[in-house]
Amino acid sequence: MRIFDPHIHMTSRTTDDYEAMRAAGVRAVVEPSFWLGQPRTSPASFLDYFDSLLGWEPHRAAQYGITHHCAIALNPKEANDPRCVPVIDELSHYLVKDHVVAVGEIGYDSQTPAEDTAFAAQLQLAHDHGLPALVHTPHRDKLNGLRRTIDVVRESALPPERVLLDHLNETTAKEAKDSGAWLGFSVYPDTKMDVDRMVAALKDFGTERVVVNSAADWGRSDPLTTRKVGDAMLRAGFGEDEVDQVLWRNPVAFYGMSGRLGLDRGRPDTPYEGNSILRGEE
Repeated sequence: MRIFDPHIHMTSRTTDDYEAMRAAGVRAVVEPSFWLGQPRTSPASFLDYFDSLLGWEPHRAAQYGITHHCAIALNPKEANDPRCVPVIDELSHYLVKDHVVAVGEIGYDSQTPAEDTAFAAQLQLAHDHGLPALVHTPHRDKLNGLRRTIDVVRESALPPERVLLDHLNETTAKEAKDSGAWLGFSVYPDTKMDVDRMVAALKDFGTERVVVNSAADWGRSDPLTTRKVGDAMLRAGFGEDEVDQVLWRNPVAFYGMSGRLGLDRGRPDTPYEGNSILRGEE
């Protein structure tokens, strides 16, 4: 089983996770920009973070045979902090980089006017740079948030078929599908979908233009949930081709719209900034 986790925050994970993911079949990941758990205080802290997503983290992943790409953005939560918003003016410097395959995560957290402004501006950046957009639908007031999200996408220059609406569930998936966007489901303990609900959703909504991710981060989460969904799909009667479609071909197709996916990169043979990860071998 080959797996592409299209939304996972590996900055928050250990090298043991990379090793376990490789053994489970994960061969590629996309790491979207996100909130780090405490407020950033200036755009400069974002820029260091973006640099790590473009440099150190792909090197670290490659040590374990996993190809790492990223999505760059000002996330919805921090769009409400005036100290952070100026980073939008810096995004164009990053959106031209080879490892960047989308603008994201963008969208809504608390559904504020500040989030409206940041969302619309970054959809425009995605259009301007020929990139798809990874959109965070809110965890609270989900259906109204999904409808508001779809309205903003429709008002933008970015076609809905270049948008992935993530963190969907049973209450939002139908309207998301009707919008023409891609459907993203996060399988994450307690707050999002679980494995059984995910399989049921795939039975209801099909496997076309659907991606499944772990959204694993510094919270209680599991970077192997994509594999668990694949195994559960097989037990539920889905064929191997359908599993491959959801866990590999669909994320490849979505992020492939960037023109930047490089899935055949090998393991690095030189250190990154003097560090190879492999202690004792530097």
